[in-house]
Amino acid sequence: MNKINSIRKDWKLIESFIDSNSKVLDIGCGEGGLINQLEKNIKADTRGIELNPELARKAIAQGLNVVQGNAEQDLNQYSNKSFDYVILSQTLQAMMKPKEVLFELLRIGAKAIVSFPNFGHWKIRLQLLLKGKMPVTEDLPFAWYETPNIHFFTIKDFQELCKKSNIVIEKSIGLSSRGRQFEIYQSFNEANLFTSEAIFLLSYQNYEPIKIKSKKKSFIKNSALAS
Repeated sequence: MNKINSIRKDWKLIESFIDSNSKVLDIGCGEGGLINQLEKNIKADTRGIELNPELARKAIAQGLNVVQGNAEQDLNQYSNKSFDYVILSQTLQAMMKPKEVLFELLRIGAKAIVSFPNFGHWKIRLQLLLKGKMPVTEDLPFAWYETPNIHFFTIKDFQELCKKSNIVIEKSIGLSSRGRQFEIYQSFNEANLFTSEAIFLLSYQNYEPIKIKSKKKSFIKNSALAS
């Protein structure tokens, strides 16, 4: 599956996670291809933030609501739950502090959609085993000395982070290197082998408060009767 087809498949799946007429923020939106698609197909109210000034200008020139900014520094400008969905597509592995960014997504959005290349894919494992060098694949096409990716992680790594952080994985889809898609389950170890790219729909764990009935009133009443 070539890179362009992979991106389009990724966008289509992201779109399927989002309800119509939702308010959406796309982080690392590039020229605005995804938010343009969401506006046309599901009438989403979209915003975008892009680090590259040239790409941000191209998005703005199309009439899209995009600002130039750094997601690791500028997300604190958004108030809590100001979006229905916040999207981070193929970017988490390029963040200096991916855990903190993930928390910010779920602070400013009711739900987060995150996609990333899976470093646990069998082709990557095989290259490491046989060549003993940092792998180069269709989804990770850069040599180690020029890659924008800082943190490589697998589906299992991401699932464990979500579990430790009380983040609910509402839905997760895997894409094989040939474009086949399948649902990822927590106990499905083969997914970590065959998934080239993963897409997760996330939300925070909401705890229902436990109501404890107080016995103070009856104790006072019984004490008064005893005296």
